[in-house]
Amino acid sequence: MGGRSHGNPFSAVLSGLLDQRSNEARVTPVPSDVRLDGRTCLVTGANSGLGKATAIRLAKRGAHVIMACRSGIPEAGEDVKRQSVNDKVEMMQIDLSDFESIDRFCDELRNRNVTLDVAVFNAGVVPATSRTNKHGLDLMFAVNFVAKFVLLDRLLRAGVIPNAVYGNNSRADDPPRVIFVSSETHRSSIPIDFDHFGEPVEYGISDGVKYYGLSKLHLTTYFHELSRRLNQGVDGSPDVCVHALCPGAINSNMAREAPAWLKPILKPVMALFFQSPEKASLPVDYLVVSDEMGRKTGGFMHMMRMKESSEASMDPKKGALLWSKTEELLRTQGVL
Repeated sequence: MGGRSHGNPFSAVLSGLLDQRSNEARVTPVPSDVRLDGRTCLVTGANSGLGKATAIRLAKRGAHVIMACRSGIPEAGEDVKRQSVNDKVEMMQIDLSDFESIDRFCDELRNRNVTLDVAVFNAGVVPATSRTNKHGLDLMFAVNFVAKFVLLDRLLRAGVIPNAVYGNNSRADDPPRVIFVSSETHRSSIPIDFDHFGEPVEYGISDGVKYYGLSKLHLTTYFHELSRRLNQGVDGSPDVCVHALCPGAINSNMAREAPAWLKPILKPVMALFFQSPEKASLPVDYLVVSDEMGRKTGGFMHMMRMKESSEASMDPKKGALLWSKTEELLRTQGVL
């Protein structure tokens, strides 16, 4: 979605349409003959939409793709194998709303001695109205942000993603890449409420987009802070390349919880004007594959354009506060 104010679903759809027609400079897609043979790539939410399209793209380049999904097992994986003509595709079950499920997933990767070259954190939710997960946290806040924090913390500490900060086989000559799928809605979000951090808020369909944007502001602020914490070398070379993107408006199932009266309007508009998941996966592919993005960290893309994220998301003080508040919240949950 775009960077304009999104007070309701209609303004969000309009913004997405306008974003498609921007004339800002774009990067050139990576040629299809650039290979990822021998690389292991994790993609969350890979059973449909953008995640599945990304899994197909990376598998076509020869990568070993781990599709981390809550559902669609094994059908989605078999379809990715067929479309990519690559048998090095597997599916692993994970429910990102459940910290215990995240623990089991990370334990399995660690016990199998998996080393990730790429991790694409795509999975997200847009519930029609507010609801909480089993841990009492707002579902969008939990899945769109907190789950990524927990998952990355476990993978980095275990060395599944090699890094220097936790003393786990730094690979500075060939740094792994961590990619977050965010949204331009973070720009028009209400500020993060650090005084009531993690407390569920009641909202309905009219406010859902606003709180979706807030969850993406949490995520985008976290992405910058993670990049800063993982890359403290004096020579400026990244130890882990951490990037984020907004893929733009996608004709996917993200609006599946829209009210019944709105779906007959949304469905034809999205089919006619929004990008296909295949096209929307191009910027993810660029961040994963391009040489340029393997030599730097902290890059943000909107579709195929490099740009800065919002000032609030890049503020180091807010990033450090978000990190400490998240750790405090997770300690009360018994997660950290």
